[in-house]
Amino acid sequence: MKPLFIAGPCVIETQDVLDEVAAELLRLKNQYDVDIYFKASFDKANRTSIHSYRGPGLEKGLQMMSDVKSKFGLPLLTDIHESYQAAPAGEVVDALQIPAFLCRQTDLLVAAARTGKPVNIKKAQFLSGLDMEYPVQKIRETWLAVGSEQKEKDEVWLTERGNIYGYNNLAVDFRNISDMKRFTSRVIMDCTHSVQRPGAAGGKTGGNREFVPAMALAAKAFGATGYFFEIHPDPENALSDGPNMLYLKDFEDVLKSLM
Repeated sequence: MKPLFIAGPCVIETQDVLDEVAAELLRLKNQYDVDIYFKASFDKANRTSIHSYRGPGLEKGLQMMSDVKSKFGLPLLTDIHESYQAAPAGEVVDALQIPAFLCRQTDLLVAAARTGKPVNIKKAQFLSGLDMEYPVQKIRETWLAVGSEQKEKDEVWLTERGNIYGYNNLAVDFRNISDMKRFTSRVIMDCTHSVQRPGAAGGKTGGNREFVPAMALAAKAFGATGYFFEIHPDPENALSDGPNMLYLKDFEDVLKSLM
């Protein structure tokens, strides 16, 4: 199976940032003949602090994502946090993502499935890979119930992003990749969120981006069929998840190592 790459800034900041990242992703897509989805969030509803930047919101954010698609032609992915966001997001993006903490929320999964788009479900930090059988089941049974054409394509994806072990820390059990491949052939490694230090930076999430390349290669060894990266031109001044995001300039080397 050809590897799938999902990459982009954590949250929508400005159109200039989106365009700069998208232009580089398009260059890499063409140069290396890889499948790349452009990812960004219109609303980060799970920020540590109420004072943290969340994004431009649903309407403006989807318009900015639509502008990226019209300029660069990249397929789009974004995450949703509430059921009502699924339908409007599904009209703009090519795949919907379910955040890890929400992967058991039945109404959210059903709403995402009803759009007929591929659904990427992130494994919760408190679940094992084998537990993800049931979120997948909710998607597939919804497709069957509504007669969606997606049931034939069966594009439900699962993403590993680490587990909570103690306070302010994540650890990755790479056996989860093999376990989740029992339920779908598209198992993705979230190489940047897996190096987070949740809540460990004084009201913000910390992280260790220096481990991202090794996380990606380890996931490849365990059979991952996709890779998720948050990337930014200037992570030190990014408005969300800066400590674990890759510098845009460094992404090509990581991608090449996985090809």
